[in-house]
Amino acid sequence: MVCGDCEKKLTKIVGVDPYRHKKVNKNADGSGPKTVTTKNRLIGVQKKASIVGVKCKLCKMLIHQPGSHYCSTCAYQKGICAMCGKKILKVKGLRQSTT
Repeated sequence: MVCGDCEKKLTKIVGVDPYRHKKVNKNADGSGPKTVTTKNRLIGVQKKASIVGVKCKLCKMLIHQPGSHYCSTCAYQKGICAMCGKKILKVKGLRQSTT
């Protein structure tokens, strides 16, 4: 569960290139798709390492969503935002179980 303010902070999934089979996306000699050779590989490694080791504040379970402080199970049961912890739902009259 994520609040409206934190929806903007969610990471985007990279989509498939719609021009991957078109003539525009070919090399100058016409063979194969263009490849990016100047990509810095260390940036990807740092981003991956920052995700590992983040644990939920309530149950201490590993979190796989970058930028979150609470796992989805705890956020659902407590009715809070998984990223900022702001109250979203009033769970007094609801049966918030994960089973």
